[in-house]
Amino acid sequence: MKVSYYPGCSLQGTAKDYAESISGICDRLDIQLEEIPDWNCCGATAAHSIDQRASIELAGRTLNLAALLPHTDLLVPCPMCFNRLKTAAWTLNQDVDNRYTIQPKGTLPVIWDLANFFATDKMLQNVAKQIKRPLEGLKVVCYYGCMANRPPEITEAADHENPQALDRIIENLGATAIHWPYKTDCCGASQVLSRPDIVSQLVGKLYDMAQRVGAQAIVVSCQMCQANLDMHQEKIGADWKKPFSLPIYYFSELIGLAHAVTGVERWLSRHITDPFALLKQLNLWNRP
Repeated sequence: MKVSYYPGCSLQGTAKDYAESISGICDRLDIQLEEIPDWNCCGATAAHSIDQRASIELAGRTLNLAALLPHTDLLVPCPMCFNRLKTAAWTLNQDVDNRYTIQPKGTLPVIWDLANFFATDKMLQNVAKQIKRPLEGLKVVCYYGCMANRPPEITEAADHENPQALDRIIENLGATAIHWPYKTDCCGASQVLSRPDIVSQLVGKLYDMAQRVGAQAIVVSCQMCQANLDMHQEKIGADWKKPFSLPIYYFSELIGLAHAVTGVERWLSRHITDPFALLKQLNLWNRP
């Protein structure tokens, strides 16, 4: 299977673990990712609040480049990038007055949030065939954040209040996805730089509820969510006067773990909160 691929900026820097895990599992599943040539930043997170025109045209340029590729599907691993590309496509299709210098050229591909793509029946079946070590005993909550599913008129998410993509992926791997009420709450995103006090409250609430429902870890598909939840547990725990030590796994890393893909150790070793102790405890990791 050949698809177009928009990695976005952070997967080339702070989220290399996510990028490498995606590459690893796609190689195993014979999914050929063709990166959009000469793609540019989509404008996330702040462009649309500073210059609405620029935010549409930044993403619109990349969509036009994607339209030049022969593939019908465009995979976008970052929910923020996905949201901005979907917003640009929706806006430009409504632009009857040609208000933007960028206009759609050709047929745009279907824009997929990566988790939603892997949660299709076809992909779940393909993933299930490659499982070498089911993730039995692993109990997690799936955290979607606020960008991949809302607003539904843009994202076209039918289950935007209670998304199921990550839950389906996790259950397919043999793990348990525990229902919880905060799966689409915001983590604060880049407010972690300017208002860490706000992020401490938002993220602390997620840790607290995850522990209360019996989760051993949190599964994500967004690199900003992963960073906010993974990096600051000690500080947020001190703020909340509670010990928090929850591994924060990308869903792609868990697919790689279940598939015994080479590279899992390298991906997980980039995490801040220890991701190995729990896996060893559950006999899902037998390396030193």
